[in-house]
Amino acid sequence: MSLDGQIKSRHNLSERLLLFVSRKPGSADLRTDVEKLTLDTALSMLLRAFPDFTARVANKDVLDFGCGEGLQAAAIARNGARYVVGIDTNEKNLNQARNLARELQLENQIDFATRLEDRFKNRFDVVISQNSMEHFSEPLAILEQMKSALKPRGSILIAFAPPWFAPYGSHMHFFTKVPWVNILFSEKTVMNVRSHFRSDGATRYEDVESGLNKMTVARFEDLIATTGMDTEKVVYTCAKRLNFLAKIPIVRELFINEVSCILSKG
Repeated sequence: MSLDGQIKSRHNLSERLLLFVSRKPGSADLRTDVEKLTLDTALSMLLRAFPDFTARVANKDVLDFGCGEGLQAAAIARNGARYVVGIDTNEKNLNQARNLARELQLENQIDFATRLEDRFKNRFDVVISQNSMEHFSEPLAILEQMKSALKPRGSILIAFAPPWFAPYGSHMHFFTKVPWVNILFSEKTVMNVRSHFRSDGATRYEDVESGLNKMTVARFEDLIATTGMDTEKVVYTCAKRLNFLAKIPIVRELFINEVSCILSKG
């Protein structure tokens, strides 16, 4: 057998193996531990990551960067923020967000946009990014935009989960419960097997819905250092709450499940 044939054979074998340990094509998505967000639970992650969150946004101007369908922005407004702006590139999401704001009679307190417009520069006391940092195609540019939106002495609150090398950092747990699938199998193998469960034509992690930028813990640390902002707080939560693993080089990348931090603008 030629070398190309051997490679193709090994690739086909790995696909069959991953498919074997995945759910049956055509069946429902596997359940995850991620709770379905409602208006009442929209702030759960932020309140867990930042216990003083409510006090931080009370009577403040807040930018929700990556607001999705607006549940979080609405919840922030209802929790005492003076003014909230939600940014999201998905116009369909923003239409739902605007409808939600009208239903809740918050349209005078919340605004939505597809980009950071000039009128929003140097405007906000707090900028929030929840579960978006692993999706931005140009995360450093986004961080610089967040910084530019802040007033002097304003702060950025970032929380995301999971980073790339966490057990389910590939976001493929809707079809397989195999941890570290992005380490154990090639990208081509994972994408080919994924095609049995999603018909969006994605061939790279970057192509999946919302995109995946392979945000590791080390990369995130480098990014926030590059912004030149003061790091007020960084917290790592590991799988099974084995948080001591976050202090062990290399191992930390495999077990840190959630990252949260506060950056301050001088």
